[in-house]
Amino acid sequence: MRRLLLISSSTVHKSGYLDHCMNELKDFLGDIRKILFVPFALRDLDGYADTVRRRLESEDMAVDSLHQAHDPARAVAGAKAIFVGGGNTFRLLNALQGLDLVEVLHSRVMAGVPYMGTSAGSNLACPTIMTTNDMPIVQPASFSALDLVPFQLNPHYLDPDPGSTHKGETRETRLREYHEMNDTTVIGLREGGMLRVEGDHMVLKGTVRARIFVKDRPERETEPGADLSELLVPAA
Repeated sequence: MRRLLLISSSTVHKSGYLDHCMNELKDFLGDIRKILFVPFALRDLDGYADTVRRRLESEDMAVDSLHQAHDPARAVAGAKAIFVGGGNTFRLLNALQGLDLVEVLHSRVMAGVPYMGTSAGSNLACPTIMTTNDMPIVQPASFSALDLVPFQLNPHYLDPDPGSTHKGETRETRLREYHEMNDTTVIGLREGGMLRVEGDHMVLKGTVRARIFVKDRPERETEPGADLSELLVPAA
């Protein structure tokens, strides 16, 4: 049974690293006290792992970083829980493809190993990384990601500012462009929001609404606590 906690961002305004989601994270993990961290979305792998290790050790959790594993595939196979951190989604996917870990991660999570992602790590759980906000600083072999859920995410979703003089495309416009060429539903996940998946059940957690984009339909808003399980059913 897949278990996912997909978090829009690791920090929110006036809050420290993972502070806004720590209670949900601990509830999600239950008695698990050792986590495999995937740091490849940032360049400084050691520094990133140290940041995560310090934060989670303060909650009595131990952290192993995948970049320090002698045998990365074996580390994933033995993980009790997996946490994929944020950063650049293209760099993250490219690294995992280079290590031949995409299918290994998919299999382990679909077999029930808890998966947590923030930002790029949440993008990675989708069928592709095509709705990330990141610049393609590297070119992965493909955009295909872990395919743990049948929808796309847009973390850090920003609403149009009616008072702005900026004439560039809004996030809403970009996601409508995605649907000009693709059919998959997209969830705009605002900072402070997260999705918790337990098998075939999904709930919007956190303190903010999410915006759902379905091709050829008006966008709709969902409130925190909403049951979004219908989005786990692949489109026919």
